[in-house]
Amino acid sequence: MPQLEVDAVVKNFRGLRAVGGVSLRVADAQIVGLIGPNGAGKTTLFHAIAGAVAIDSGEVRYDGKRVSGLRPDQICRAGISRTFQIMRPFAGLSVLDNVIVGALARERSLVEARRQSLALLEQLGLGPRAHIPAASLTLPERKRLEVARALATRPRLLLLDEVMAGLRPTETDQMVSTFLQINREQGIAILLIEHVMRAVMALASEIVVLHHGEVLTHGAPAEVVRSPQVLEVYLGTESDV
Repeated sequence: MPQLEVDAVVKNFRGLRAVGGVSLRVADAQIVGLIGPNGAGKTTLFHAIAGAVAIDSGEVRYDGKRVSGLRPDQICRAGISRTFQIMRPFAGLSVLDNVIVGALARERSLVEARRQSLALLEQLGLGPRAHIPAASLTLPERKRLEVARALATRPRLLLLDEVMAGLRPTETDQMVSTFLQINREQGIAILLIEHVMRAVMALASEIVVLHHGEVLTHGAPAEVVRSPQVLEVYLGTESDV
């Protein structure tokens, strides 16, 4: 049984169909890439999976149980966590306190939440920055903080929304290595939206391509990037391969 099942999900905004009957699967501990041109419906689909928007039809199931219709906090406690394309850390709090907020979603002990948060910051290379205000972080550091906050909720499925956008190649490679380690050592499944194709190709065992809110194609990365349809609508003009 897949860990995540998205079946024929539809979401309209005042007559505009943002997601038009999308179906996809993420198996246990699998990494799946979700790509497509801007406006293809990728982030709206993330909102639907995470409970941030109510879907008009279709169903989202996690571990075989329907989660569409639940609140975001309920879906988070079920085991799904996400990052956001537009990062909004609590700027007045320290980097550590930002992560502790996420850890307290599951951990009742502040001492244990702090311990877990410090370990995550070390893992993501932010240990030396733990006690500075989050507002002082650079862009790559804010990206890593966003990931740390999501991981602090102890997910089994992580939704990553363009966490490598704006990073230099070496920074992208570092993030890829981190996600591979998290996936390999902790068994966390990942569904990622990403325009940086070098990262998608290095991470994903399967790629789903959205176009105009619908699945254009899906399959193994090597097959998808050779698809004439994908080359025409996306890879030929919009992507950093």
